[in-house]
Amino acid sequence: MGWLRRRDPGLLAVRRAGRVALVACLGFYLCRYVLDAPAMAPYALFGAVAMGALSQIPGTARRRAWTLIAVLPVAWALVSLGTLLSVGTGAATAGMFLLGFAVSYVGVGGPRLSGLAAGMQLLYILPCFPPYDPGSLPARLAGVTIAIGLLAVAEVLLWPDPAPVPYQDRLADAVASLAGCLAAVADEWAGRPRGRDPLAEAQDRAEALRPSRLPPLQRPASAGRRDRALSSAGGTVRLLVGRAADLLNTDGGGAVTLPAATDLVRRTADCTAAAAAWLRGQGELPDTDQVDKALTEFRVARMNTDPGGLSPDRLRLGSLALALGEWTKSLIGAIRVAGGQRPDVDDGTFWYAYRSTPYLYRHRLRENLTPRSVAFQGALRLAAALAAARLLAGVLDLSHGFWVLLTIMTVLRTSAAETRSALRPALVGTVAGSLVAAGLLVVGVHPTVYAVLLPIVMTVGFAAGQLVGLGWSQALFTLVITFVFAQVTPVDWRLAEARVLDVLVGAAIGVLAGIFAWPRGGGGELHRAMGTFVDASAGVIRETVAVMADDQPPGAAQSRARLAGRLAEASFALYQSERHPAATVDWQATLLAGQHAVRGAEALVRSCPAGGLLPCVGPLTATAADVAGRFDQVAEDLLRHRRSAVPPARSPVRWPTDLGQDLYVIADLRVWLDGLREDIGRTFPKAAQPSP
Repeated sequence: MGWLRRRDPGLLAVRRAGRVALVACLGFYLCRYVLDAPAMAPYALFGAVAMGALSQIPGTARRRAWTLIAVLPVAWALVSLGTLLSVGTGAATAGMFLLGFAVSYVGVGGPRLSGLAAGMQLLYILPCFPPYDPGSLPARLAGVTIAIGLLAVAEVLLWPDPAPVPYQDRLADAVASLAGCLAAVADEWAGRPRGRDPLAEAQDRAEALRPSRLPPLQRPASAGRRDRALSSAGGTVRLLVGRAADLLNTDGGGAVTLPAATDLVRRTADCTAAAAAWLRGQGELPDTDQVDKALTEFRVARMNTDPGGLSPDRLRLGSLALALGEWTKSLIGAIRVAGGQRPDVDDGTFWYAYRSTPYLYRHRLRENLTPRSVAFQGALRLAAALAAARLLAGVLDLSHGFWVLLTIMTVLRTSAAETRSALRPALVGTVAGSLVAAGLLVVGVHPTVYAVLLPIVMTVGFAAGQLVGLGWSQALFTLVITFVFAQVTPVDWRLAEARVLDVLVGAAIGVLAGIFAWPRGGGGELHRAMGTFVDASAGVIRETVAVMADDQPPGAAQSRARLAGRLAEASFALYQSERHPAATVDWQATLLAGQHAVRGAEALVRSCPAGGLLPCVGPLTATAADVAGRFDQVAEDLLRHRRSAVPPARSPVRWPTDLGQDLYVIADLRVWLDGLREDIGRTFPKAAQPSP
């Protein structure tokens, strides 16, 4: 038991395997022996396998149950289409390609949809093979309905999984720690330093929000408003913690408007504390009025203080505080959107708050409908492999051709390397299971024995995949299939032979698909997607300074960067689902650098009229060129899978001291550019080598 708990903390895999096996066997026995409906029985069993074992549904037990009920009409449609298109190999193959692509591709809408994809594929695969028997469709639909209905009840009543820690709770912890960190900054500036340093705790909790630290099903990755807002809030918290660390390490002595900056930071700490309380269900939804008021009062304090003749370094702390206040406003805005509210002004930051849920899902589908999208690549790879397998199974007249397609779903991964790694255990396990099954069939075991052994072998087989590996699960699943068919139709030892042949054919097709269709998986596309995003961010840097200092009209740099950023995020999400050696690129830091460039530019452009800084165009353009050049170099390194030497420090820029109030805006721009220089410098860790 100790070994089992080490392998399966909380016995989650065992409980799930037992739940699915019990539902599958109960539905199968009910249809086969009580209702005497052999055509219904396999669909009752494989319906439970599809939606219980192959599908991964996030959320609480009750929410998973409602999800199963909600997708029941889709299950009926897939079974009906499979039954009708089994009229011929050509029709079934075409249906397999189109439906295989569609079912897989809609997973781009979020974890709930992507988790259902594999199970939904099986609901078409099973009926799309001969015999062509439209008359059996009512029995097949009834079997699937029984399976999904029983599974929904079992999710709630039978060994329900403990509810996962919601992302909102993790976000609340991080925001609360951030509030403590900001309060410590304000106390430090006011001359009342705290005894305890909250920065380490804030950094740990902010790091816990990284997508790579979360199970895929618990990431706020859907196309809906709430998940988009929670994801935006998580990224903003990580950035704010980094900026709070900068403030803690900044000496406030000699800073202009220090009392006003201290008051601003303290009030941002109060706002973030209120936000954390709401996230925990302990207060009202925060608004941005307090942050807006604090920002306005700080700007008024700066206006009443003439910066003429002062060193630019004396203006830096105020600009850091102002940037922190603006980011806090973005954080509160994101939390309000997650709470169902819309910003009063649509400045483009939370554009999704003004769109309907269907529109947002359509938008997500459209923007990923490109060969550069990993969601598109994965869906097309799988659809082509399944269609080829269905065509070959029909041409060769394989007796149990759907096993070919099941094998592809088992071994085909997002990269050729991962597909090869899954191939050997799948083949070894299948051959071993087939030998045992053939021995049982040759001996001639009574069908009652199969009925007794089925739930035991099924439970162990479903749990084995996570506990001891793919080979064991394939071996035991081969026995499960043998036990099922032995109770439905007369079989002999050739059933095991057919199983081995079908698995070999499916494995060959899966390997070929893995080799020829985007074989590098998420890793290969991630370099391209992230490099494109960083390159687009460099364009944002140049455009922002040109608009603010040189009176040039705004272009399309920000819209291009936003789209590139979404594709980079999708590629990063796929990359995290694969196995990779230790990364030589800090992908999270790179993504954050691009987001800081885009979102920081939006706030800065709003704060200064176009061309308002024309007298300082020279120094600003030179600084922007230096920062953008570093982004360009990182982008080229990522696209070429290399690492160049760190660019030398730029020559000192002579900043003017006689531009009156514009000096404050120049200081704000400098803080943004200096932060971006630091952010992009974290792409390649110092000890790392160029990425292969």
